[in-house]
Order: sequence, then structure tokens, then C-alpha cells
Amino acid sequence: MFRIGIDVGGTFTDLVAVDDSGRVVLAKSVSTPKDPSLGVMEGLGLLAAELGRDPASLLADTERIVHGTTVATNALLERKGARVGLLTTQGHRDVIEMREGLKHDRYNLRMPPPIPLVPRALRIGVQERMRFDGTVETPLSRASLAAGIRRLRQAGVETVAVCYLHAYRDPRHELATREAVAKGMPDAYISLSSEVLPQIKEYERVCTTVVNAYVGPALSRYLQRLAERLRAGGYRGDVLIMQSHGGVAPIVDSVRLAVGAVLSGPAGGIAGSRYCARLLSEGNLISFDMGGTSTDISLLEGGEPQLTGDKAVGGYKAALPSIDIHTLGAGGGSIARVDP
Repeated sequence: MFRIGIDVGGTFTDLVAVDDSGRVVLAKSVSTPKDPSLGVMEGLGLLAAELGRDPASLLADTERIVHGTTVATNALLERKGARVGLLTTQGHRDVIEMREGLKHDRYNLRMPPPIPLVPRALRIGVQERMRFDGTVETPLSRASLAAGIRRLRQAGVETVAVCYLHAYRDPRHELATREAVAKGMPDAYISLSSEVLPQIKEYERVCTTVVNAYVGPALSRYLQRLAERLRAGGYRGDVLIMQSHGGVAPIVDSVRLAVGAVLSGPAGGIAGSRYCARLLSEGNLISFDMGGTSTDISLLEGGEPQLTGDKAVGGYKAALPSIDIHTLGAGGGSIARVDP
């Protein structure tokens, strides 16, 4: 049986197969940004050829596929995500824009803050209020909620983020809101703060929930296409998606918590560096991963990557635990020039 690793980058798609004897076989195909699953299937064909097999027999004899992808990353960095609406506690719709009053570089007076992923017209205040201890101060107003959902539906919103005050202590209002949104907007992707980031700090929670809603549909569509093509090709095993924290998750969880895959691709390189550190019996290393589009740098101390819960990607806070990776927007295919 084989285990296959797939890393889809902005330029190339890299694949590796390992069999039960430990034999390692590599293949590389050109990435297809409009539909990355096409590049994956082409790469699997090349990988099968390296093994002297046809793609169907290789997939039939594969028990697990681990996949790192930049679909969520690119949707966020290129601002090509979904049209998001935000339902939040009345009076708190501007938290996402105030950003606690801070910028990424607070001493750079000329640096503009990032444009919010949700325009103000699509941020709807709902009459409800939960106290800090989880008791209800203001019951959820069904009329207010219905009016908000109606506005978002009329605005052509594709996905809905829900972030109520202190929902991490008691999610009942958010759960009721999800039921109402699912009835009024049955095709909408729904992101709840009590599921995405159930912890204190309102700005981090609302921003992470919105990022999840913003990249969720793109990642969901891609993973659905990939799963369908793999099944059509004869694959019946598990597909695990690399997560920003360096672990993996099945497709269903990756779709539900799409923000967890924002650094999916770069995290795979760090996992490889961690393995190399063990082979070299070295604890402290700098991981330098240059692709065709970008370069990712990280530090390993004691053989382990450093985790952070304060990560901003493209200026947008994604406060889930993730490997501390610093990305440069230049890679092997970048062209440098000096203006005369």
C-alpha cells in the first residue's frame, strides 16, 4: 500500500509516494490555479508512471493522501473570497474595523489599515446580549434577526459570519441564528464564532470568524472537486488536509473550519524541516522554503516549530494556533528589477 503527499503551490504541484518498504518516489506537475485539482490529477498520473503503474491501480493501492494547499491562502491574500455578511450584537458591528485601534506596523503613520472583509452595509446588528458569565441580558429578537437575514439575502451574500458578544460562554443565540440563516439562505456557508474561536477577546473572535467565512466557500468547492476526481479515479482511502498548526484534518473538518488551512501549504514545508531536524539530530534550525511564488521562513527550537495564536495573514487576524511562519512575496520565479 502507498501513502501519498501532495503540495499544491502557486507554480508547481509536488507529489511523493511512499510504499510499505519505505521506497520514496517523486513527481512534479505544473499547478493549475483556476482549478488546482486538475494539476493534482495530472501529477498523480506522472507519479504512477514513475512507479510503472496506471493512475487507477496506484489510487486503488493507496491508503492515505495528505494534502497541503494554498487555496485558502490565495483567496485571502488576493481578496478573491466570498461575499460575506456579518450578524453581530447590536452596537458592535464596527469592532472589525476599529481593530482595537492598532495597525500591523503601529509606528508607520503612512500605512493604511487593511480594508475590512465585510463592508459596513453588510454588517448587521441583531438585538441580543449575553453577559460575560453566559447569562442572558437581552433575549434574541427573532424579528431583528429575520430583518437582518432578509437584508443579507437581498444583498446577494454568499456566506454569513455570526459573532455575538460572549458567545464563547453560551452559544445558544448563535446556534439559533444558524438555524434561522439555514432556513432563510439555504445555500449560504455559515461561520459561528462559538465554533471557530470559542474564547475571550471580541476582535480576534470576530476577525477569525469572518476570515473563516471569507475563504470557506472557495476551499469547500476545491476540496469537493478534488474528492470527486479522486473517487472517479478509484481512490477509496482518506484525504487529510494540512493545517496551519502543522497537523492534519479530514476534508469535512477542513471545510467547516477553513481558516485552519490558511497556512496549509507553508505548514507542510515546516513539517518536512522538523523531520530533517530529527534525521540530523539537530534541535535548532532555520527552515527556508522557497517555492516559485513565495518564500517561507520559520524557526525550530529543540526540534519543534514555534506556535502562535496571534497570526495575521494579509493584515487579517487568524487567531487559531498556527506555526509561526514569515512569508516573503518573492520566490524562484520572481523577477527583480531596478528602475533607472
